[in-house]
Amino acid sequence: MSIWRSRVQIPSAPPLFFDDRVILKDWVRYATGGLRAPHMMFQAGPMGLVGSLGAVSKVVLLALFIFSVISWAIILYKWRMFRASEREDQRFLQAYARTQEKDDLRRHAKRHTASPSAAVFLGIPATALSPPELDAPDRQYLDRVIAHIMQDQLSRQEAYLPFLATTGNISPFIGLLGTVLGIIDSFREIGKQGTASIAAVAPGVSEALVATAAGLFAAIPAVIAYNYYLARIRKSAFRVEAFSIELLNTVLARMKQVGIRG
Repeated sequence: MSIWRSRVQIPSAPPLFFDDRVILKDWVRYATGGLRAPHMMFQAGPMGLVGSLGAVSKVVLLALFIFSVISWAIILYKWRMFRASEREDQRFLQAYARTQEKDDLRRHAKRHTASPSAAVFLGIPATALSPPELDAPDRQYLDRVIAHIMQDQLSRQEAYLPFLATTGNISPFIGLLGTVLGIIDSFREIGKQGTASIAAVAPGVSEALVATAAGLFAAIPAVIAYNYYLARIRKSAFRVEAFSIELLNTVLARMKQVGIRG
């Protein structure tokens, strides 16, 4: 069986012939540094990879893992919360549009506990919705009540989002810390072995790459979810504000009908 050979001409040196199998064997010998077998990091699975890391790198990965788990728990929780809030808000607004009886609307509002618009409706005193007497609240009081309820609803929707922002900000830096420690370990191994072979450099570089990837894995979903939920909060705030203006105009119109000055 013929073997392909390539001839390389080197000035002032005899011609060299390289067999493909010899090149592969030499490369493997060079990759292992000729000193020891390849690092277990290149032979084991993910658990072996983690087990081969240094103590500090394991601490870094553990911190990133905790941030990632909490972030994903918040992401899933907020997804369910916003979905329920928007669904119940839509149902209450539909009931508000087709129902004229305020007692029925209050029953609808009490059933839709996740609806911000229903919370605003329930926060308005009953005497303001149907003012038969002259002791109905004035407009300034209603403005303060609606503003307070809206702020409370926004605070509830923004809960836990600062953790996502914190994760998105600091996770890459935690990963960078692991990267720096991995590079330091590579240089220390070079000094210990007295050679810059791949066997001496690869383990530390691998630790650096693993830490960097873990930091990005924790940060990217947190940043995306944070921006996405902020957009949904703004959309919800606009919807509740529009409903509050409509409700306040309705209340003021009824107060004028009975001769109450707003």
